[in-house]
Amino acid sequence: MLSDLSNAGAPALADHLWQSTLVAGAAGLLALVLRRNSARLRYCIWFAASLKFLVPFSLLIAAGGAFSWRTAPSPTSPGMYGMEIVSQPFTKSLPLSGPVAIPAASPALLARLSPLLFWVWVLGFALVLSVWMVRWWRISAMTGKATLLSEGREYAALRRVEYLTRSRRPLALRLSKTSVEPGVFGIFRPALLWPRSISTRLEDAHLEAVIAHELFHVRRRDNLAAALHMLVEAIFWFHPLVWWIGLRLIEERERACDEAVLELGGRRGIYAESILKVCEFCLSSPLTCVSGVTGADLKKRMVYIMTDHLVRKLNLSRKLLLWASACLVLVLPFAYGLFTATPSRAESPVAGAPRFTNVTIKPHKAAGDGLVMTKMMMKVPGPGDDKDPGYFAINVSLHTLIQTAYRVQEAQLTGEADWMKTDRYDINATVDPSVADQMRGLSEKQRQLIGQQMLQQLVADYFKVTLHQESRDLPAYELMAAEGGVKLQSVSKIGMVRMNIGELIAHGAPIEILTTQLSQRLGRTVVNKTGLTGNYDFTLRWTPDAEELARARAAGLPPKLMEAQPTTPTDSAPPLLTAVQEQLGLKLQPQVERVPILVIDHAEQPPAN
Repeated sequence: MLSDLSNAGAPALADHLWQSTLVAGAAGLLALVLRRNSARLRYCIWFAASLKFLVPFSLLIAAGGAFSWRTAPSPTSPGMYGMEIVSQPFTKSLPLSGPVAIPAASPALLARLSPLLFWVWVLGFALVLSVWMVRWWRISAMTGKATLLSEGREYAALRRVEYLTRSRRPLALRLSKTSVEPGVFGIFRPALLWPRSISTRLEDAHLEAVIAHELFHVRRRDNLAAALHMLVEAIFWFHPLVWWIGLRLIEERERACDEAVLELGGRRGIYAESILKVCEFCLSSPLTCVSGVTGADLKKRMVYIMTDHLVRKLNLSRKLLLWASACLVLVLPFAYGLFTATPSRAESPVAGAPRFTNVTIKPHKAAGDGLVMTKMMMKVPGPGDDKDPGYFAINVSLHTLIQTAYRVQEAQLTGEADWMKTDRYDINATVDPSVADQMRGLSEKQRQLIGQQMLQQLVADYFKVTLHQESRDLPAYELMAAEGGVKLQSVSKIGMVRMNIGELIAHGAPIEILTTQLSQRLGRTVVNKTGLTGNYDFTLRWTPDAEELARARAAGLPPKLMEAQPTTPTDSAPPLLTAVQEQLGLKLQPQVERVPILVIDHAEQPPAN
């Protein structure tokens, strides 16, 4: 399971890491450009770079895709084709193979290393989190033992500074016997933890300067921001840039509070003295989410505090730069999802499309000899063709009907009831002759689209199917040409496809039929990246694994058939992925693809008559 998850999630994780790294680098350049502006602004830039590690671009793209417009589906395969699935029971048991081997060397290596890498990450995550939890527990215990003050010199100084800073909520003050520096503990109900020993060493002006610094930490909610970045550091502990961002956050938040104290009217010399005295007699807090007064580089802070410089306001060019950066990070991924999302398939059949007029649907009667046969034929006549269009099927499930009507693969359907796969029907449907005459005058592409819409209408009218589409990032396979070249034989005519357990024989089948059948066997979406558009003859034989047989059972095939073996001995046949490469000259590359998913909202079994 870990190997499967790693193979599917590794590309998405790699994309997220390089994208977040790129955003962090851009934040560094932006902070450099704005180095003479307010520290509050640079802090916000670094904090946004930190949050980017928690918010992948794929979420923004998905949000844009959710608002994309809905259009009718376009046909991706010929409108006239036939399929035949034939299986015979035998006495020997079908051999089960082990896990399917991926032919490419790199995915196999990743599959072997993925459990190790996963547990290394878990160990690092647990170690970082446990260290911080122990430190948090110690400070929490220290705060619990501290005395809550309601009077005294420190209390009076706190209330005076709260009045000057126009604080909305009084801050609790707790007097501690420890030598930890003054700091704000807590995120949603903060309290100022004040060491008893420092008060005698600070004059009233020093006392108020330190308290003002802490109050600005509370107003800025620095503890909450620090806690969020600690979560980023715990999850991405292996990424050095995350720890570097943490140092920048501490530096800029302390400088931002220094700026606020000086803007309040604090004298530079007294404020610098108060910080130095705290550093001399107190220990710094072991947690970044407990805001103190001695963080960041002390020498740089003293130089900054004592230098009489003017913090520049943002001019028009820098404002435009910030807006452009925000658009690149937020708006562009959303717009990309909005304009490039896969057009969703109609939630109901297209209004005005012709309907099948003569439709019979009967439960399929299984043959007594164990023969299992499924046939489907969609006929869309062209110019000069005197046959009437229609749809003919034997032993077909509603699951297969929806797949055919909406041109989706096995893994692209969800929300189905069990009977939609197990109940089988015989269907015969034709259309009115006048509609057939009109269809003969249309182009091939138009006839294909109308035939597909008619089948969607049949599913909606007689099975009461309603559905909607979602877009999801799912494990998938990309079907592409192997290094040795494609071994398919191109033909001009469309023929039949014969499918059996461990066997697929095609005579004039489009690549879409192959990808659909591979998706059904593998339980994943298969995306055609071969570039092949014709019809082909090929024979594919392989040894099914236990998961493929389980999917066949779930599809409703008889238990007796599950005990059988294919018509051709496959004891020595390779696994499916290997067989595709050796026999067809194609390869299946595991990837994470954004694919449309049809969610079945409602369906009913047709009436008995």
